Amino acid sequence: MANSPQAKKRARQNEARFAVNKARRSRIRTYLRKVEEAIASGDQAAAAAALKEAQPELMRGVTKGVLHKNTAARKMSRLASRVKALG
Repeated sequence: MANSPQAKKRARQNEARFAVNKARRSRIRTYLRKVEEAIASGDQAAAAAALKEAQPELMRGVTKGVLHKNTAARKMSRLASRVKALG
């Protein structure tokens, strides 16, 4: 447990940051799930639209430090190839 004032403040900041990051990760996963569901339904137009919506969310996760840029790039690449294969 934190004892010094600095450590107590840092603990508070960490909790707040954890909550923000958790919300961001959840939001990203929701967008990715929408793409997955569209791919599973077999509708290429819907899958492409969902992918277009998910892309900025993934990149925002990178800029905010929630995801590594290579992780986001890999996810985008794999989803894009799967969407393209539907057609």
